[in-house]
Amino acid sequence: MTGSRISIFSSAPGGGFAIAAGLDQVIEYIRNLHFDDADIAYLRGRGIFSEEFLDYMKHFRFTGDIWAVPEGTPVFPREPILTVRAPAIQAQLLETYMLCTLNHQSLIATKASRICRAAAGRTVLEFGSRRAQGSDAAILGARAAYIGGCAGTACTLSDQLFGVPAGGTMAHAWVQMFDSELDAFRAYCRTYPQNATLLVDTYSVLQSGVPNAIRAFDEILKPLGITKCGIRLDSGDLAYLSRRARKMLDDAGWPGCTITCSNALDEYLISDLIRQGACIDCFGVGERLITARSEPVFGGVYKLAAIERGDGTILPKIKVSENVEKITNPHFKKLYRFYGRDTGKALADYLCVHDETVNDRKPLTIFDPDATWKEKTLTDFEAVELMKPIFRAGELVYDRPTLPEIKAYCARQLDTLWEEVRRFENPHHYYVDLSQKLWNIKMSLLKGKPGED
Repeated sequence: MTGSRISIFSSAPGGGFAIAAGLDQVIEYIRNLHFDDADIAYLRGRGIFSEEFLDYMKHFRFTGDIWAVPEGTPVFPREPILTVRAPAIQAQLLETYMLCTLNHQSLIATKASRICRAAAGRTVLEFGSRRAQGSDAAILGARAAYIGGCAGTACTLSDQLFGVPAGGTMAHAWVQMFDSELDAFRAYCRTYPQNATLLVDTYSVLQSGVPNAIRAFDEILKPLGITKCGIRLDSGDLAYLSRRARKMLDDAGWPGCTITCSNALDEYLISDLIRQGACIDCFGVGERLITARSEPVFGGVYKLAAIERGDGTILPKIKVSENVEKITNPHFKKLYRFYGRDTGKALADYLCVHDETVNDRKPLTIFDPDATWKEKTLTDFEAVELMKPIFRAGELVYDRPTLPEIKAYCARQLDTLWEEVRRFENPHHYYVDLSQKLWNIKMSLLKGKPGED
């Protein structure tokens, strides 16, 4: 038997932590993984596989164990987010799909979380399908963005498949197809009186767009007693235009009309707009979210951590590199998160060997594995295991939460992190410590003295 793991070895885009996502798709993949006659025929045609191997593949099913952190969990560099314990051939067959899925969705969920936090309570919608790297990236990216905090998506298929609320506004083409902007706005308000959000920048935002929107609202919505409406800005100086538009709408008696802005936004631009006093109620974020443009690669890797012999003996394994950050933490491990009982805030994470337990009723001294002289003794804390059993002996044992439950869980977990840890630039270093036992095993392996558990 072998134990393998997926670990984060690089920080999330621009920050110190990531949001784990994609587990549900991994579960579905494993449950449905098989090789039919056409697959076997293709493999046989390659001329490189034995009939014994092909027969094994024909009857393949996953029989191992998997543990993982729940989707929506904030995770830090060098932590395992998924562990596989299975025969080597099974563990290897899972590698590429799991990495592809967890890396992509964790990347987008992380970027969405940053953007939503920058919006400071304002609504964020995912608008990126047309700029995504393929349909799967658009559909699953919308799912991940919802986990990270987005309120909805412009991708209707993500709504159908996963229940991510889909919505949108009019297109510039709608406005251009009519003889006048006002005619376009009137027609839209008649067609969608309960959801009239008008795109006001096709010609001139302040000279025609906003005045024509107000006129359409007055003529079509007001007689119906409808006050829910909105405008969208998709170009120009969004801070200036939104302030001017807000005043025009308020002066015209439409204080409840919302202002949505889009146009190549990200967490930095949104933070700047808010600092500049922009009057924006909702942000539609597209290409820089769905591609995580600022850092479009998530560095999760799948590494062998231990070999389990037939008698149950576990032999830890380590990957050594001249690049220190690529040296793995060996062994079959547990991952704890320590929370202060007085604040509820996360204090540190703790990696230990699978057979260790933490008694949070007693003081525990932890140390920084990168600077071992830095120690801290925890007293009033709660220790929570982060990784949950997903499969046992090939059978699903995990009670899969709904997507809204995952989203809510993510929001609660983010609240356990100190503001200093959540900073976009130069976040406070959050400690991922090793137990003394795991540290000793790692040092022994690094010194060329492999040991057995």
